[in-house]
Amino acid sequence: MAYRYVVQVGDEVLRNKSEEVRKFDSELAALLDDMKETVRKEDGAGLAAPQIGVNIRAVVIDLEEGYFEMINPKILSVKGEQRGEEGCLSVKGKQGVVTRPNKVKAEYRDRTGKKHTVTGTGLFARCMCHEFDHLDGILYIDRAEEVYDISTKNKAGQDEE
Repeated sequence: MAYRYVVQVGDEVLRNKSEEVRKFDSELAALLDDMKETVRKEDGAGLAAPQIGVNIRAVVIDLEEGYFEMINPKILSVKGEQRGEEGCLSVKGKQGVVTRPNKVKAEYRDRTGKKHTVTGTGLFARCMCHEFDHLDGILYIDRAEEVYDISTKNKAGQDEE
């Protein structure tokens, strides 16, 4: 495993639509291992392959619900709505308020190509939507109703005077 550099907003790779994964091989496995190390070193909740400069449909999510590697993910259904703050490893120093579904059912393949389905609610649903957006060249700042510098908010979430 190796840490990979996380590209930042402005890099065109973040705006490209990612290619579907067709080969489930040792190269993909090594990439997923690198993504796991990277998301954990960056203390993130998720990471999409384009964020490390690789234009394929692969994401990792690391939350209380567990660690997930999702290849070629597709949202099958959504339900409800939640509004909350999001950040991104590719948009350092900023957060934004984004409305997302509260419940998401998705299908994906694992590193061996086996198909799975998963249903997430709350933060897990938000994270799936956020990471899957990366695969289509969409950043949370494109969906946010408000984006602000983290340094201008205090711990209570209020603007500093």
